[in-house]
Amino acid sequence: MRVTFVLPVASLSGGIRVVAIYAQALSERGHEVTIVSQPYPSSPLRRKIKSFVTGKGWPVTPTIPSHLDGLGLDHRVIDKYRPMSDADIPDADVVVATWWETAEWVNALSPSKGVKMYFIQGHEIFPFCPVDRVIATYKMPLHKITISKWLVDLLRVEYGQTDVVLVGNSVDHQQFHAVPRGKQQRPTIGFLYHETPLKGVDVTLEVISRLEAKFPTLRVIAFGSFPATGMFQLPASLEFYLSPDQDSIRDLYSQCDVWLSASRSEGFNLTAMEAMACRTPVVSTRTGWPVEAIANFKNGVLVDIDDSEALAQGVEHILNLSDSQWREVSEMAFQTVAPSTWENAAKLFEAVLERALANETPSQSVRQ
Repeated sequence: MRVTFVLPVASLSGGIRVVAIYAQALSERGHEVTIVSQPYPSSPLRRKIKSFVTGKGWPVTPTIPSHLDGLGLDHRVIDKYRPMSDADIPDADVVVATWWETAEWVNALSPSKGVKMYFIQGHEIFPFCPVDRVIATYKMPLHKITISKWLVDLLRVEYGQTDVVLVGNSVDHQQFHAVPRGKQQRPTIGFLYHETPLKGVDVTLEVISRLEAKFPTLRVIAFGSFPATGMFQLPASLEFYLSPDQDSIRDLYSQCDVWLSASRSEGFNLTAMEAMACRTPVVSTRTGWPVEAIANFKNGVLVDIDDSEALAQGVEHILNLSDSQWREVSEMAFQTVAPSTWENAAKLFEAVLERALANETPSQSVRQ
C-alpha cells in the first residue's frame, strides 16, 4: 500500500509518537509511507517588527524536534503554516488524518489521494479549538480508528458513529522494562510535566504539597518536552529532566514507587502504561486508558478528576505499603501491560487500512 499520514506540526507529543511508531512499522512491512506536516507557525508580522525595532532582532521561526526525527521516513514539511490541499498530498491508496484540522483537509481531498481514514487519539473538544468544527469532523464519512474503548463508546453515544475500529496503544517492552524490585529507600513519586491545563500539573503540585507534609524525605521526579516557564511554583524537591531519551525515561520510571497522573483529559495516557511496564504502580484520574486498566489498590489507584485529596490519599496508600505488599502491587502493574505489544498493534492497524482499501465497511474490533 501507499499510505500517507497528514499531521499538524510534528513534535514530541504522545500523538505524534504513536503516528511515528505506526509509520515506521508499516514502512518496515513493505508499504510506501509518506508523512506530510506543517512547519512551526511563524510570529505575526507586527510582533516581528516590534522585536526588530526594540533591538531584539528579526525573530527566526524555530525548528522543533519531533518523534519523526532520525527514522528515515519520507517526511515532507509544507512551505508554511496553513491548511493543506491536493497540491500538498501525494496520490496514494490510503490517506490518514491525525487531528481534527487534518480531518477537514483529508475530507476535502480528491479520491486519487486514497481511501480516507481518521485516526482519532482524543476527544479534541478543547477550549482552544472551535468546538462546532471539531464535532463536525467526528461525523464526517471517514473510516475511523481510535485508541481506547472510552473513545469508541463516546463516538457511538455522542456522535452516532457505530463503525469505529479500536486499535489500542501499546508499549515497547524492549524499551520499557525493569527487573523486580522493592520500595525505594526514599519514598519517590514521578509525573509528566506539561503546562497545558489538560495535564493537571496544578493538581499534581497540590498533591505533592499534601504529601510533603507527611513524607519529609519525599523525592519527586518529573520529565517533559518543554522547560518550565514559571507558570507554576515548583517544589524545591523536584528533579526535572528536559526531553530525556527513551532509555533515561525508563530509568526514571524505575526509580519511582508511584507514577502520578492528574490529567483532566487523556486520549490514552502512554506514560501510565510505560510506567507499569517498568513495574511502577500508577495513581491516576479517571481519564483515558487508566480507566480500563487500573483496578483499585491492586495495580494502582483510580480517582475522580481534580480531586487532589483523593490523589494524595492514593499515593499515600501506595507509599505506606510494606515492601512485600508493594512488590505485589508492582508485579500486578507489570502483568497488566505485559500482553500489549506494538508489533501486534501495528498488524491490526495495517489490517484496518487494508480492509478500508478493499472497500469493506469498518466494523468494531477490540485488540486482545
